[in-house]
Amino acid sequence: MKKYNEKTEVLEKIADRVTSWIGSIQSLIVHTLLFFTSFLLPMIHLVEFDKMLLILTTVLSLEAIYLAIFIQMSVNKSHEKIEDIQEDIEEISEDIEDIQEDIEEINEDIEDIQEDIEEISEDIEEINEEEEEEDHIERAKNVILKSNVSSNKNEIKALKDIITQLKNEIEQLKNNE
Repeated sequence: MKKYNEKTEVLEKIADRVTSWIGSIQSLIVHTLLFFTSFLLPMIHLVEFDKMLLILTTVLSLEAIYLAIFIQMSVNKSHEKIEDIQEDIEEISEDIEDIQEDIEEINEDIEDIQEDIEEISEDIEEINEEEEEEDHIERAKNVILKSNVSSNKNEIKALKDIITQLKNEIEQLKNNE
């Protein structure tokens, strides 16, 4: 099988070279010279015109047959390459569709993340506002406590004064007795 593949590859390379050469300017020049020489030979009486036509027709028929085979081999090879390319294009198209789906999913995830970020930002703002309120409440409590303490100090001082006055009065009453 390996030898068959190697032989096939060699024949394909030959077919490619022949079809490439046939489509060149060199081939056009060589064929023109051959035809010119073929028609010139009977004119200079080296070959009979009928023999030259018979040989020329036979050679051209054989050349046409082989060229048709070589060209068909090249066409078949090109067709296989085109099919391979089409398969590759289909695979790439599928990959692109998969990538587009992934991008859409990523965009949806990004939108979800943005919504989450907005919610978190709102929560942070609320927490900050609550902390500010708690700070205000705490400050107010402290102010109230301070005012209560100073009010209590004043009341205690007033009571001390009253107690001192009462003691003095009791001592006077004792002294008067």
